[in-house]
Amino acid sequence: MEEGSVFRSLLAILQWWGFNVTVIIMNKWIFQKLDFKFPLSVSCVHFICSSIGAYIVIKVLKLKPLILVEPEDRWRRIFPMSFVFCINIVLGNVSLRYIPVSFMQTIKSFTPATTVVVLQWLVWRKYFDWRIWASLVPIVGGILLTSVTELSFNMFGFCAALFGCLATSTKTILAESLLHGYKFDSINTVYYMAPFATMILGLPALLLEGNGILSWFDAHPSPWSALIIIFSSGVLAFCLNFSIFYVIHSTTAVTFNVAGNLKVAVAVLVSWLIFRNPISYMNAVGCGITLVGCTFYGYVRHKLSQQQQPGTPRTPRTPRSKMELLPLVNNDKLEGKV
Repeated sequence: MEEGSVFRSLLAILQWWGFNVTVIIMNKWIFQKLDFKFPLSVSCVHFICSSIGAYIVIKVLKLKPLILVEPEDRWRRIFPMSFVFCINIVLGNVSLRYIPVSFMQTIKSFTPATTVVVLQWLVWRKYFDWRIWASLVPIVGGILLTSVTELSFNMFGFCAALFGCLATSTKTILAESLLHGYKFDSINTVYYMAPFATMILGLPALLLEGNGILSWFDAHPSPWSALIIIFSSGVLAFCLNFSIFYVIHSTTAVTFNVAGNLKVAVAVLVSWLIFRNPISYMNAVGCGITLVGCTFYGYVRHKLSQQQQPGTPRTPRTPRSKMELLPLVNNDKLEGKV
């Protein structure tokens, strides 16, 4: 690999890490330090900022060509995806309100491997090599150890994070069936899905959290400064999507997988330095086992894809595009993962 290519890949990974970790920490800061305990409204702000950002990038600056979608396909294909996408982001923000960043990120790292594989096996009866199943053992074991030893465990936050993982996996699988024929990148995905997500979430956010926001506005000592932070997190959430597009095109599948798991470790470390949430020794061990397991899973999938012979059942390739790589707020997930 040429020196310039290595530098470009490293730069892409570092800016992806920077945006992702910053968005996660800002969201947690909004819920914990600003006492703005309204996850639906925070998600809605992110969707609005992402809609505007995608429009500027595609229509005004013309940094990306617009992928044309037939009007009927927008409702038949993209709207269902937007609904699941919306649920995914909201659950991620809800989990951030109730559990530490370290615990939430460990659970989210569990998504691409276990839930996608299990769902595809259960729903589509898709074939997976035994080595894929074996690579899931340390991931599941690490998650169980982390959950049992979590000192700040909250069942509601844990369930929100877990169901958020399922929503991410459902979004990934739906993308394969609903978006066939369209080669979406992360920016065009945001362009089409964020307005739908805003429309879906706007009314529930207003009805469920409107009065609470008015009370918060009256009680907070400096509400305008806090609102600047909240909207800034929305702008950074869009920048995260742009960084995902850059890192996908600047790294290999294996590098992306390893960098994604190291990013989780960075997010856990930074969140601990800022919020000082208690982490036991066994909890840290469980988190480490999960991340190593995720890296091993990515390596196994890459090796199997290289060994694939014509006529044999295919193991799904390492995610390189589509919705699994679109964490609009804190998923990286896809993600792809707010």
